[in-house]
Amino acid sequence: MIVVNLDRVLVDRKVKSKDLAKRIGLSENNLSRIKTNNIRAIRFSTLDGLCRELGCRPGDLLDYVPDEE
Repeated sequence: MIVVNLDRVLVDRKVKSKDLAKRIGLSENNLSRIKTNNIRAIRFSTLDGLCRELGCRPGDLLDYVPDEE
């Protein structure tokens, strides 16, 4: 399973979701869905904007956790 760590990165960088959403041209609702891992896909352009504005790499935002069998 892919886990989104955006909430942790926002706290580490002391960035508010509202400000980030505005800077990357995303609605606060959609950014919230990404933060809560309530998405099925993410556009590369959105991932690019997140990384650009947060000064991070995709691996800082996304993690792989194997499903428990």
